[in-house]
Amino acid sequence: MVCSVDGSGPVVVVRARTRPAAPARCTGCETPSGWCHSRYVRRLGDTSLGGRPVLIELSVRRLYCENAACGKVTFAEQVPGLTARYQRRTPLLQQVVEAAGVLLAGRGGARMLRVLNVTLSRCTVLSQLMRMPLPALATPRVLGVDDFALYGGTYGTLLVDATTRLPLTLWEGRGAEQLSHWLREHPGVEIVCRDGSLTYRQGITAGAPEAIQISDRFHLWQGLSRRVQDIATAHRNCLPAALPPAEEAGREPDEGTTEDAAADTRAGRHARRLFQAVHTLTDTGRSYGAAARELGLDRKTVRKYARARTWQEVMRRPPRKPSTLDPYRDYLQQRWDEGEHDAMVLHGELRNKGYLGHYQRVKMAVAPLRRGLPLDQPRERPPSPREAARWITTHPDHRGLHVAHRLHRLLEHCPELKRTHDLVRRFAAMLDNRDAAPLPAWLEELSRSGLAPLAGIAGALREDQHAVAQGITTTYNSGVNEGRITDVKLQKRLMAGRAGVPLLRHRVVLIAHLRRRYMDRPTTTPR
Repeated sequence: MVCSVDGSGPVVVVRARTRPAAPARCTGCETPSGWCHSRYVRRLGDTSLGGRPVLIELSVRRLYCENAACGKVTFAEQVPGLTARYQRRTPLLQQVVEAAGVLLAGRGGARMLRVLNVTLSRCTVLSQLMRMPLPALATPRVLGVDDFALYGGTYGTLLVDATTRLPLTLWEGRGAEQLSHWLREHPGVEIVCRDGSLTYRQGITAGAPEAIQISDRFHLWQGLSRRVQDIATAHRNCLPAALPPAEEAGREPDEGTTEDAAADTRAGRHARRLFQAVHTLTDTGRSYGAAARELGLDRKTVRKYARARTWQEVMRRPPRKPSTLDPYRDYLQQRWDEGEHDAMVLHGELRNKGYLGHYQRVKMAVAPLRRGLPLDQPRERPPSPREAARWITTHPDHRGLHVAHRLHRLLEHCPELKRTHDLVRRFAAMLDNRDAAPLPAWLEELSRSGLAPLAGIAGALREDQHAVAQGITTTYNSGVNEGRITDVKLQKRLMAGRAGVPLLRHRVVLIAHLRRRYMDRPTTTPR
């Protein structure tokens, strides 16, 4: 019962005492007892009230245990919902401290608790967090396994229950022996989702030989896409064929005129002088490194000039990047021909047509017109190997008309890329239809394609063919694993990468259960 409440100071002090007639249960044998030995005052911190901390001064009894067989002679009574053994905080405040530690770790949790008028150090918050027991681990039917980077070249392994989407545990390292040991200690796993790692494959085979292994669809497609980019890099010289043919209008100036103009510039004279000096040395058999040391240049610069056939190749201007002003250049030329030469007025007219760029860009665009030169027209650049690989791996229905035309020209010019495109689309059809029947024939064609990157991935997929077929046909995948690894990286950043594996494991597991508890709680709409 509450005896008094003192709110005159900075701390609200509540004085209370337990009822003397109520029996209490022994903390050792649970035997009820009403035989009072003495009383003492417990001071408990509670959640703040009106922005002020609360201190409860509770007078409790120490009782004799009436069970002669019990090892305890006396015990202190506990008030359910208010006290806990060896605890100077109420269960409600303890839940707030633990939640702050789980969600924000040490420093962040201590700062948040300070806002809630609870003064604790970061070490105390972390110790309270590590005292929390982890949820009981039940062996999942569908297990997800994936690795993540801990720090530097050190990796860890994360296990996820693919059915409940909750993390189970994590440890440092990604060895096969660690995974097989865990599987032997937790029998009953029927399906394991993983990437194409040989280490995890061996660990699952040793620890749970009867479990069905599934190679993730995303990792399969990602591995194939990387090989496509390797092929595009090897055929980099074919990529300019994707550009549309030059128009017959004669926009390009005469080659001789361009060379003469470039030779009269300071940059042209410098490039011609370097070209002659580099070729004087390298044409006599000197190495790039020796020529670089003698000329005082970087080796890459010497190599660039040595591989060029003429000095104009080094002077070649790179294609201009696309600009938001490109769709309005014809209108600018039209208005200039009509007599409007004010860049501010032209910028206002373009804004009315939907242009969102700055006035300065319009001013620079019309600068050649003021010197009597033609308006600078956008020039396309050839696709990079990554862009060409993305064109090939993108579904045909999702390619724009612009990309479709350029990819068609590229494939017509390069038979190797066309062969790669056909093989990629056949594998995509297997994934879309969830049909692994064509897989053996497709792998055989990869081996006979004459393309080293595809032949290499064919050998790796053939060794793991059963898991690959399961990944194509079943609905299980490693999407849950990837999402949880993103969460692991977030927790690492919150702790500035200083967390050890035990603390990281505690936070990753507990924060997932804490979120699930509050997400599953029904919400009530106020009337």
